[in-house]
Amino acid sequence: MELKSIAPPGVTPRLLLHCCCAPCASYVLEYLSPFFDITVLFFNPNIRPREEFDKREAELHRLLGQAKYPNSVDAAACGYGGEAFESAAAPYWDEPEGGRRCSACFELRLGETAMQAKEGGYDYFASTLSVSPHKNAAALNRIGAAMSEKHGVRYLESDFKKRDGYKRSIDLSKQYGLYRQTYCGCNH
Repeated sequence: MELKSIAPPGVTPRLLLHCCCAPCASYVLEYLSPFFDITVLFFNPNIRPREEFDKREAELHRLLGQAKYPNSVDAAACGYGGEAFESAAAPYWDEPEGGRRCSACFELRLGETAMQAKEGGYDYFASTLSVSPHKNAAALNRIGAAMSEKHGVRYLESDFKKRDGYKRSIDLSKQYGLYRQTYCGCNH
């Protein structure tokens, strides 16, 4: 989708953007903020232990306080909710990274984002997850499309690692002195 043509001239659509962490959000916000008014949603019940969750959430807020964007960027949070992830991941706990446990996790996080986007009257929802070279953008987009259909709100298909998005996230992480974690969340 060509972002320039996402809305008529003079109209700035609203986007609810699921953010997994500040490093991934750094590039995605830079890339999308000229086209959308964005609310960042930190819904990541997969992050363990709780102290790590709190650290990543605080780091995302620190980034939002330092960076400047062409359109509005604000934040919403959902609280920890680790039991939701435990329940969704339980049948797949012994599978390797990138398997059905990850798909269940993506479905949980994108489902919550889509539901909140619908309830909040957003024009679109999306996730920063595809900026990572460790995340399958095709799987994320398939799940995002399913959640779009289920909740009746448009999903912004993406593969943010393209056009050197991942490399740019590393550069921005250095620029802002961001904490870069060494694992996605469940650390299994």
